[in-house]
Amino acid sequence: MNIVVLQIKMDSPVKAHKARTAVAPAAAAAPDGGYAWFILLSCFLVFGLTFGVIKSFGVFYVAIHKYFETTATGTSWITSIAVATIHVVAPVASALSARYSHRSVVILGGLICSIGIMLGAFTRNLIELYLTVGLLNGFGYALTWTPTVTMLGLYFEKRRPVANALASAGECILTFVLTPLFQLLIDSYSWRGALLILGGLQLNLCVCGMLLRPLKATRDVTCDKAEEEGLHLELLPKDDSEESKPTYLEAEELGISEASDQGTVKACLEEIPNSTIKVQDSNNRTKRDELRTKILQYVDYTLITNGRFMVYSMFGLFAALGFFAPALFLVPYARSKGIEEYQAAALMSISAVFDLFGRVFFGWVANLRLVQTVQQLAATVILLATVLLLCPLASSFSELAAFSAAYGLAFGATVAVHITVLAEVVGVHRLGSALGFFMLIRSSGGLLGPPIAGFFIDKMSDYGTGFLMAGVALLVSAMFLLLLHQMNRRRQGSTTKHHMHTDKMGQNSQEVKELDVT
Repeated sequence: MNIVVLQIKMDSPVKAHKARTAVAPAAAAAPDGGYAWFILLSCFLVFGLTFGVIKSFGVFYVAIHKYFETTATGTSWITSIAVATIHVVAPVASALSARYSHRSVVILGGLICSIGIMLGAFTRNLIELYLTVGLLNGFGYALTWTPTVTMLGLYFEKRRPVANALASAGECILTFVLTPLFQLLIDSYSWRGALLILGGLQLNLCVCGMLLRPLKATRDVTCDKAEEEGLHLELLPKDDSEESKPTYLEAEELGISEASDQGTVKACLEEIPNSTIKVQDSNNRTKRDELRTKILQYVDYTLITNGRFMVYSMFGLFAALGFFAPALFLVPYARSKGIEEYQAAALMSISAVFDLFGRVFFGWVANLRLVQTVQQLAATVILLATVLLLCPLASSFSELAAFSAAYGLAFGATVAVHITVLAEVVGVHRLGSALGFFMLIRSSGGLLGPPIAGFFIDKMSDYGTGFLMAGVALLVSAMFLLLLHQMNRRRQGSTTKHHMHTDKMGQNSQEVKELDVT
């Protein structure tokens, strides 16, 4: 006779909890040196060949504006579409980097933006420029900038503020170099020839991608798959031999004896479907947990429930309205005041020099931790807004040079720490997804900022109104930073109270133990 022995193995509650909890690989320690400096070099060049080119595009703006005889709003859409595409595609770049590698994504992005710029040299109207220099080029920029900045955050921890400042300095230095170079290329080869040369220059982004070596984890964390379910159901056939026959004690534990009737055996076997259902439910929960974990590896969608992150994203949205318009309209504004071509281009170079100083100096100040980083960022944003609101008062070259210096300094101070604040808000382990979502939310500001400024310029026939719009937008963004600061204070206060309560409970329990011993 074959007797079916039902064995249900139940893990202990601790083991079951461990099995249900997803064990993430240990994050590699940030080296803060060694090969990290090559990652910094790569990020330095990526900043320059992406946002440095965007800031220098004001020289192309004048040439394209004259060639197509269009409005300020129409021409500004080229830069706006590129900036918005960078922001919108940033989450895609983060997901692709997690799925494949940062290196391969950056190399692909370098090829795409190079092709987009070169195709722009053969366009016949503004719509084609929107699609090539705007959309396609911006898509490539997103695939290069987002993974590189994420990798920089992984390689630096103690020196992260300084590293971010030095990396973003590439935007300043290449703006300083590229602005007069673009003006020379346009005068020599027209704006179409200059775009072809720029497309070849963009291929250096592929070299930057080759420098992005993955950071290896210091240790591996493994999980025993045998404990993942916590409930095992085994049906073991028993032979008629003496060795396989259950003893009386075994039969008694199962509630079955040789004298038991068939009804009792049937009642025991009816438990099998219920156990099977429980196992299936456990498997379904495990599969859902695995799917959720897999999705979170690529896109951490839970960030939208983080109130501090959303407040900071609103800062980014309004700040983007004012970030990109001044750089685009500074050269046209100077030309409208009667400043010569190369002197107008020199204003961007002056701004770039002080931008560089602002990034390095204020990045170093942030590293000293004299004040909270969000407080420093709020102060620099308010300063930048004030400078922009004073811009329409400048009319001569000397006055515009002074404005360019002040604008560059305040802009550099702002950019130096805004990524550092993001890492503090969400944690470095979520920086990749957070940067993608932050850029996505900020995209509408980058898209609409220059066209809105261009709309006021067309209506008022004065480029100064564009700077006023940018200043007001930055003041609004500073309000969200002040709100974030208050949220941080409340969070720190609640954490301190929790620790004090825990310490007090620990002291009370210790006193109780001592009394018991006495």
